[in-house]
Amino acid sequence: MTDGIKSHYEVVVVGAGVSGIYQIKRLADLGIDALVLDAAPDLGGTWYWNRYPGARFDSESYTYGYSFSKELLNEWHWKERFSSQPENLRYLNYVADKFDLRKYMRFNRKVAAAMFDETSNQWKLRLDDGFELTCRFVILAVGLLAVPTLPRLQGMETFKGRSFHTFYWPHEPVDLAGKKVGIIGTGATAIQIIGEIADKVGDLTVFQRRPNWSAPLNNSPISDAEMADIRARYDEIFAACTRSPGGFEHEPDRRGFYEVTPEERIALWDKLYDEPGFGIWLSNFREIFTDEAANAEFSAYIAGRIRQRVKDPVTAEKLIPKDHGFGVQRVPLETHYFEAYNRDNVHLVDLSETPLERITETGLRTSVRDYELDIIIYSTGFDAITGSFDAIDITGVGGIKLADQWRDGPSTFLGMMVHGFPNLLMPTGPQSGSASTNFPRGIENGVGWCMGLLEHIRRHGYTRAEPTAEAQARWTAHVTKMYAIMLMRKAKSWFTGYNSNVPGHEYGKTRYLVYNGGTPKYVAAITDVAQKGYEGVVFDADARAVAAAE
Repeated sequence: MTDGIKSHYEVVVVGAGVSGIYQIKRLADLGIDALVLDAAPDLGGTWYWNRYPGARFDSESYTYGYSFSKELLNEWHWKERFSSQPENLRYLNYVADKFDLRKYMRFNRKVAAAMFDETSNQWKLRLDDGFELTCRFVILAVGLLAVPTLPRLQGMETFKGRSFHTFYWPHEPVDLAGKKVGIIGTGATAIQIIGEIADKVGDLTVFQRRPNWSAPLNNSPISDAEMADIRARYDEIFAACTRSPGGFEHEPDRRGFYEVTPEERIALWDKLYDEPGFGIWLSNFREIFTDEAANAEFSAYIAGRIRQRVKDPVTAEKLIPKDHGFGVQRVPLETHYFEAYNRDNVHLVDLSETPLERITETGLRTSVRDYELDIIIYSTGFDAITGSFDAIDITGVGGIKLADQWRDGPSTFLGMMVHGFPNLLMPTGPQSGSASTNFPRGIENGVGWCMGLLEHIRRHGYTRAEPTAEAQARWTAHVTKMYAIMLMRKAKSWFTGYNSNVPGHEYGKTRYLVYNGGTPKYVAAITDVAQKGYEGVVFDADARAVAAAE
């Protein structure tokens, strides 16, 4: 089966999600011979796979959409401030159809291996069905949270009910009415699901490994009049996203934490808590990210709000994190999550007190009792950031494997290139500014930089581009230094590579996966490299000169 795939392309893009769709649009605009390959049956990436109840943006919808087309911005009406998965997938399909991008895409085509051929300066790709093709450049738009991880529990195959990871939620409706449902995990995904299904199931047992801080989403519909106003302000909205560290509309409070009274701080927090989106996190005082005392005061405020919302004080305390402060890792946003625990049919099991021992034929067993269940939901996270790259057998110069090079943590140049892997681009790769920002805003920055590099290569007739080891080491050192400044360094989250379900990753060892300097600093850094003729990148003519000198 070739699906009309040729044996050679100038560029192959791996992934047809939010990043891959924009990437192929830019390539097509330049007339570059390019192909998109995706393992899924259709486009959409995370919005194709994650169909669980409650799945939706936590970015304001109108800041998540693409900004490259005024016509698209004027045509699309976001129906909710924080749009749900079905609408998000419709949007991505609308974009692909509007710009006739499907003709460049092939689905159910998983890239199993990619090997760089030094004699031809080309990549050789092998698909999982054995089909092979070559290309000059590979662009990995593979997603940051695309490799789900399951717990390593005995007996998982013996359960006679239904079970699935949230990433693979069935496409057909799942009948939850009257069912005994168990969900493992209380991360961002579980927090969305629990609030959505608590009143729809017969009985819900939540198995919590460690609690997460969370704040209200405060979603609402967007009326025709509001959407008209948003369209009129798009330039202003995207300018605000460009200015803000997180790529959102929300900008930090410029007053110093200690310059205002405790009463003024609480007044700000009360206001932000009741407003939609990430304002409670990102429109806060900057010190909550760097100053332990400031963060502790704010965390105590949020803990107080949780205690107000959860009636049972024992349950409330179990839902309040004790091992990290609010906002030092990505904050899940919720709708009726804490209120779910006030229902008689919802039960919280603290696995730090009664660990899970195994899955049984009829449910789950902890150290103290068995739980009979009809459905088990695994909301157990992802092999974040690097997992999608590790899933492809990528071989660079001298036979080096990318997975081996990144085993203890990634090292990249600007988060978009890797020494030893020429002509390999990652618009949203590890250590880029895209992983820690409003994702589509980061995508447009990353894809834009990669396209500028490709145009530079084409203008000069180069056939090979690769960062130097020195430039890569400098960038990785800079990324590491940014962790030291932020309280995030203490977080046990996917930002720091903590996931006990990932084989081969040392749990407790920090992996420097994201860039913490914020969008403006990141854009300034990558722009400076481009303006200096892609300083730190060796092109094929330069490589020959270096080889001759040696």
